[in-house]
Amino acid sequence: MKGLELSTLLMLGLAGGIALASQAGVNAQLRQYVNSPYQAAFFSFLVGTVILGAVVMLQTDSRPQLQQLMGMPLWLWIGGLLGAFGVSVSIILAPRLGAVNLTIIIVCGQLLASLVLDHFGWLGFEKHTINWQRIAGALMVMAGLVLTVKY
Repeated sequence: MKGLELSTLLMLGLAGGIALASQAGVNAQLRQYVNSPYQAAFFSFLVGTVILGAVVMLQTDSRPQLQQLMGMPLWLWIGGLLGAFGVSVSIILAPRLGAVNLTIIIVCGQLLASLVLDHFGWLGFEKHTINWQRIAGALMVMAGLVLTVKY
């Protein structure tokens, strides 16, 4: 992914957003067939794991050795837990909130967390101090949530 143009990166981000919004709806429909948001999340992750496994096998990048994986700090493994939580929550909320409200509330949560992560430079993010422009931008997105939920 190194060396990609900004426009390509933005389009990739847009495609990722479309995929995430669509994933919530697909997984909510899957829930109806398996009768559980957690089973739906499991099957969703299972398919994703198989696809990613194939991609990893086809890539030319070196793979970590077991010793490297065992030597990693334990907190680095929480990414899967966070993903499972996020997908499960979206499966539960999607039918109740609708796509727009679900997306905006998730984005609001991401914004709040991102402001803190950037401000303190936590989890490997470069420090970006919270300023009035960032707060104003976050408030505008949150105003969008108020408008879509209310009307």
